[in-house]
Amino acid sequence: MDMFLITALGQEDFLAAEAREKGFKVTETISGGVTIRGEWPDIWRANLQLRGATRVLARLVTFRALYLSQLELNTREFDWPEILPKYATVAVEATCHKSKIYHAGAAKERVETALAGHGFVTPEPEYPADVAIRVRIDRDHVTLSLDTSGDSLHKRGHKEAVNKAPMRETMAAMFLREAKFNGKTPLYDPMCGSGTFVIEAAEIARRLDPGRGRDFAFQSFPNYDAQAFAAMGSPDRPAAHGVYGSDRDQGAVAMSTANATRAGVADVATFDAKLISDITPPTDTPGLVICNPPYGARIGNKTPLYGLYSSFGDRMKSHFKGWRAAIVTSDDALAKATGLPFKPAGPVVNHGGTKVRLWQTDVI
Repeated sequence: MDMFLITALGQEDFLAAEAREKGFKVTETISGGVTIRGEWPDIWRANLQLRGATRVLARLVTFRALYLSQLELNTREFDWPEILPKYATVAVEATCHKSKIYHAGAAKERVETALAGHGFVTPEPEYPADVAIRVRIDRDHVTLSLDTSGDSLHKRGHKEAVNKAPMRETMAAMFLREAKFNGKTPLYDPMCGSGTFVIEAAEIARRLDPGRGRDFAFQSFPNYDAQAFAAMGSPDRPAAHGVYGSDRDQGAVAMSTANATRAGVADVATFDAKLISDITPPTDTPGLVICNPPYGARIGNKTPLYGLYSSFGDRMKSHFKGWRAAIVTSDDALAKATGLPFKPAGPVVNHGGTKVRLWQTDVI
């Protein structure tokens, strides 16, 4: 079957590269995600191992429908009890694009009626659904997809504490891939916040599966094989180098340390409190410095930030010879304020409604 891997807009190519690296058969890359082809065990493994996917959808059935009655009939004919857990409550989400069926709300109701014919009902508003079905109607072609993930895959299962405007783990992982971090060199985030970049880097260095500490929707499906899934876990390995984070806020340092401990990477990830004007290389071996500094969209006024970016650039040039630098920002002028020899910026990525890009250097 086809599976659709949802990712942040702008990071599709990096997710496709990760999927190929993990041995998945990539068939298409489009805006918002990547299509792969495989069997149910591939769905389980994609949820477990892919760092850049926010959800894995199983495309169950496609058909043409010009009328709501056709949509309901074709949906009812699918063997839902073979796929869905018995007595499950099901949430339905529908979209319509350039189709004779143009009312998404009516389409949603018809699919819910068809599912009710198999004994599956929508939950009461105050309760979450057991599973979710996505209905996409595009140019009269209907695709019914099953969300196999449950909670968004950026929820790795170990981060309880977050700072303001946090970057999702899935997005951070793809920025690390874009910056060519592979776990074989040190990494340092001097504005670490809740530790997202550092913890993702530590897991990459240890080759830990991002989904190892959480549950998935597919684990309640009738065809789930717990023993086969347990055998899919990647073997742990010692990290070649440590990864490091610092922040001027002692609370952020404590937060990052606690998150790293819950993730099981405290032996690899080290945090301390430092001003940007005081940062120095945390190790003698050069590596990658990467951070997500504040930018105007997050604090309302970017004028005071020029000094921060300039100070960061000054420390890179004066103390981090041999290292590479990378920053995520929404503002070209702020990136240029560092004075660093950035290469052309990467693709635009939608970060919570703000358009950001990765700026990175070669070795300084």
